[in-house]
Amino acid sequence: MSEIEEIKSRLDIVEVIREYMPVKPAGASFQALCPFHNEKTPSFTISPDKQVWHCFGCSRGGDIFSFVMEKDNLSFVEALRLLAKKAGVVLKGQDSHDYSQRNRLLDIMELAAKYYSHIFWTETGLAFRDYLSSRGLSEDTMKSWQIGCSQNSWDSLYNFLKTRPKEGKKFTDDEIFLAGLTVKKSPDKGGRGYYDRFRDRIIFPISDLSGNPIAFTARVNPDKEQTEKMGKYINSPQTKVYDKGRVLFGLDKAKAAIRTEDLAIVVEGQMDVITCHQHGFKNVVASSGTALTTEQVALIKRFTQNIALLFDMDKAGQLAADRGIREALAQEMNIKIIILASGKDPAEALNRDSDEFRRAVEAAKPMMEYYFEKVTAGLDLEQMENKRSVSEKMFGMIQLIGSKTEQGYWLKKMSEALSFFEPDTREQFSKWQVKNGVLPEGGQRAVKSSVPEPSLAISREDRLGERLIAILVRFPEFINYATGSFEPEELSNSLISEFYRKLIIYYNKAASLDYEDFRFYLQQEGIERQLLDKLVLLGERDFYSFSQEEAKKELVNVITDLKLAYKHNKMKRIQQAIIKAEKAGQTDRLSELMEDLKNLTAS
Repeated sequence: MSEIEEIKSRLDIVEVIREYMPVKPAGASFQALCPFHNEKTPSFTISPDKQVWHCFGCSRGGDIFSFVMEKDNLSFVEALRLLAKKAGVVLKGQDSHDYSQRNRLLDIMELAAKYYSHIFWTETGLAFRDYLSSRGLSEDTMKSWQIGCSQNSWDSLYNFLKTRPKEGKKFTDDEIFLAGLTVKKSPDKGGRGYYDRFRDRIIFPISDLSGNPIAFTARVNPDKEQTEKMGKYINSPQTKVYDKGRVLFGLDKAKAAIRTEDLAIVVEGQMDVITCHQHGFKNVVASSGTALTTEQVALIKRFTQNIALLFDMDKAGQLAADRGIREALAQEMNIKIIILASGKDPAEALNRDSDEFRRAVEAAKPMMEYYFEKVTAGLDLEQMENKRSVSEKMFGMIQLIGSKTEQGYWLKKMSEALSFFEPDTREQFSKWQVKNGVLPEGGQRAVKSSVPEPSLAISREDRLGERLIAILVRFPEFINYATGSFEPEELSNSLISEFYRKLIIYYNKAASLDYEDFRFYLQQEGIERQLLDKLVLLGERDFYSFSQEEAKKELVNVITDLKLAYKHNKMKRIQQAIIKAEKAGQTDRLSELMEDLKNLTAS
């Protein structure tokens, strides 16, 4: 078995795709909204049996590798590495020509993480381990999160990486630098070469969704906090494998719990995440001190529609200004706010009283409700001036909500709370939108569509041809009946006609239909395997619950309709030929065509 086949055998395509987007069972297959084009009705179909996918809307399709390559914009080698790790398959030697720079950088980061972790558990890391223990972390937690430390040296990591890998091409100065682990010495000061970016610090690896280390956050040695000039925390720079705005700390460990709990709790710091996980709150991730980006919200949306934010927000204005909240609302996420009664951060609160933290999570308030409480705090809502002020602030937040239905819900709630007549509130909201440039004069919202729906309509006859083969692939026992009733030449679409011909030839030789063997046969015959995947999924989608009797009846109906379409098309061709023969004065040809038309009409 090849490495590719072994990976496919170990992974379930449904579970891999489920990491990117919600999927729902539909008969023998699964369906989802296609991630590659805009649509409102699911046309993206996955076959767990055949381990393939196809979108009937945009016609993309393939296997587990093609999905990951297209969704993550990876080369095949990069997708192979990602899925091999997920499947627990150890890849053997790679073709150096195909082994991309990105993979080399990932190798460097993985080795660096192991190196830092090794140093952490030596005498050098004792003081760091004691410090983290005093912050409440257990040894098991430190090992699970691969926490490490760097030596008080200018080049210890650099010298280590220069001797690796043990076999094959050694890592170059440029590659180690591009991984973000070293800094170039300043030529202005006569310096040449490189030095380690992280020195005498606690190292927290930042991993991608598959658990590959792609960056580091480095905390200053606690003994040097007062004298360190580089800052308490320093981070990896942006590299080819690390983009801060596209990664959430801890998501690789939290994704399963987020899906199970149907909730992602977002905190600010790495220590908060690690402490939460240690106390059993495993659906926690961190934005690493910055507002959530569009890409980070999209990452969370793969696993849940619900976000609970645990940020330090003492002022209501910070909510409206928070870019992360704006992004989450725009993507129609459900947002709640967790309020800790005591404790400056989640780590402190958990170490003091984990039950208090749990109660705070359970009591999280919908973001709009929390915001309304903040902007009305201390105000006399009997005063019209205060009502106007609150309305202005609420309009600004309601406008951020992507769903018109949810906007309407909060406009109604606001009207009730302020004792306003709801239609008046809606009118005032429309005026506010015009005033603030959200709507043009007249109140009609401009229609925007960044990715149009694909226009891939196929003819009724082609659709019937696809249904014919979909039935036969799902019920191969009817292939002999179809062969005796319907010829490949009666299909107008040459690709479907040739596929039908090859299906007949294969079945006559094999006397059965083995999916993988037929797939290989089609490849040898030069026919796209993707068409087979599409037709298999069509069969699973449309004929999953059919009995043999129902399938036979549907097959007869499809063949009847195809024969009528063939007859109609043939009559049109003869009629066009008659017109040409009349114009050319071809009497004999005209008589022959009229006879053909008469016979066809009578049949």
